[in-house]
Amino acid sequence: MFKRKLSEFRASQEFYTSKFMDRHIGAIAALILISLLSSLSGTPDSHTITTWWEGFLWGLADPVIALDSLVGIVAIGLLSSMFVRGAAIAGCFALAAILGIVIHLFQLNFPGIEIAIAISTIVFSTMLMMPNQPNFVVLALMAISAGLFQGYTVADSIIGAEMLPLIAYIVGMTLTLFVVAMSAREIGGAMGMGEINRTLPWKISIAGFALCAIGIVFLSNSIS
Repeated sequence: MFKRKLSEFRASQEFYTSKFMDRHIGAIAALILISLLSSLSGTPDSHTITTWWEGFLWGLADPVIALDSLVGIVAIGLLSSMFVRGAAIAGCFALAAILGIVIHLFQLNFPGIEIAIAISTIVFSTMLMMPNQPNFVVLALMAISAGLFQGYTVADSIIGAEMLPLIAYIVGMTLTLFVVAMSAREIGGAMGMGEINRTLPWKISIAGFALCAIGIVFLSNSIS
């Protein structure tokens, strides 16, 4: 009787985990589709932000409009699932993006930012295909670097904006970065990535290959 109840409980837990992962995968797939459509339709990189509502909406949208930035966020989230404290990596990434915005607002020059974003995307995606993963500190430092690039590149949208729209934009951007990274982290955890076994499921390796290919395409476009 006890074994039967335990089996039913495990089955219900597996079903819940599967449904939960499907929702995260569906959400990220929708974001990638939006990003692709935005790229094909030629959505302008710069937009005028005059109200706090516009700032908040564009803050939510900007991190996922650029496909190379989006796949980098997803790769960071997947890698963070290798660690028990991996949520701190996503937090460092989001906070570093805020610092990147501040750096741009103070008109400090970061040359070749598009190339840097493409390279960071390739590096993170390549890690998903490698059996040996970096330690927590290394990955956190790399996430901070990627966050600086991310924040710097989206700050073009808010140059000259007033304080309230600026704050709303930063809040929206931080929310999107953290939620997407944490959703990818949940997907990685549900697929079997973890600190105990440190093995990468074949699905994660395929995802890393696809994300890396996207990064290479954007890198070639940035160089040419």
